[in-house]
Amino acid sequence: MLHYRASAGEARLLQAELNHLRANSVALIQADLLDVVKLPSLVDQTVQTFGRLDALVNNASTFYPTSIGEITPADWNDLIGTNLEAPLFLAQAAAPALRKSQGAIVNITDIHAERPLKSYVVYSVAKAGLEGLTRSLARELAPDVRVNAIAPGPILWPDAEVFDELARQRIISHTPLRREGTPDDIAKAVHFLIADAPYVTGETINVDGGRNIAM
Repeated sequence: MLHYRASAGEARLLQAELNHLRANSVALIQADLLDVVKLPSLVDQTVQTFGRLDALVNNASTFYPTSIGEITPADWNDLIGTNLEAPLFLAQAAAPALRKSQGAIVNITDIHAERPLKSYVVYSVAKAGLEGLTRSLARELAPDVRVNAIAPGPILWPDAEVFDELARQRIISHTPLRREGTPDDIAKAVHFLIADAPYVTGETINVDGGRNIAM
């Protein structure tokens, strides 16, 4: 089940691409993840469509700067809501179905969960909370459900106003592998944690070209 909030056109294109590779393998579901009351229905519709739920990947995120002195309650609700609150309530809703299938949860965090990004106070706090949630859920849902996280480094850049070309090159120059990663690098790590890591839970894998050891 592929979730989207507002990007219906992009979601349909991805659905078509994936269904071309494997017929009838992808369905779409629209929802605003900040509306936590409706999150259980996403799980229910997924189980009704496919008959079971094997994995939950929490990768929706909001990202923008919030400097001290300028943070508003709306910023807090948005950034905490998408990056931490929604993963918690989705995991809670999905837990019964995942227990039945001996499934897995993968949360997408950020290397800045441990090393906060300057001027991104609320985002950094939210991702740190998501790492804590990962470890807590791993204990709560064991032994039936494994819960892990992936912390990406420079993979897809935000708009140019946030990281211009000079800032991007500076980040790459401080990344040991001296290059950006690709979405495929993240996808492979997600697949590993879901399909090929039956004795791994409560862990966060950095997929960042080594950037976390050079910061």
